[in-house]
Amino acid sequence: MKIRKVNPEERNKVYGLFRKGFPGSNFQLNSLRKLHNKNRKLHEWVCIHTNKNIAYIAFSNAYNNGEPCGLHLLYLLVKPEFQGQGVGTELLRFALRQQELQDVAVYVLGDKNFFERFGFGLCQNPQSTFSGKKRSFLSLGISPISSFAVSYEPEYRSG
Repeated sequence: MKIRKVNPEERNKVYGLFRKGFPGSNFQLNSLRKLHNKNRKLHEWVCIHTNKNIAYIAFSNAYNNGEPCGLHLLYLLVKPEFQGQGVGTELLRFALRQQELQDVAVYVLGDKNFFERFGFGLCQNPQSTFSGKKRSFLSLGISPISSFAVSYEPEYRSG
């Protein structure tokens, strides 16, 4: 298993992974395509096994009143037949060790029990407009400051 940065020539393979990972929904795939088409800065890696993409992770900017205030986990996707084998865990651990994610706040919206294993903690300040009953808003590498709502790239909201 190898992990490497995604380059523009590999994007179609990543899009194919999205079709398998999100069957019946184009929201995530359309959002990612829009982010790529607008040349938004993404930190993205792919996990490769036997020359095939089996997992993908991406982080994009998080904003406070239009100013970058850290990164947020945009996608963590594992091909269905490889789920439950630690691939996503290894990919997230790898990403969190990369220079791009050091010394910045990292936000995630997801399963509290899963993300706490990586050092994420529940975040009261700032808050996310997307959090709800089934998803917790967590952060890594910040200390609470002023109260604000983290916002995201417009392409992420529009799908």
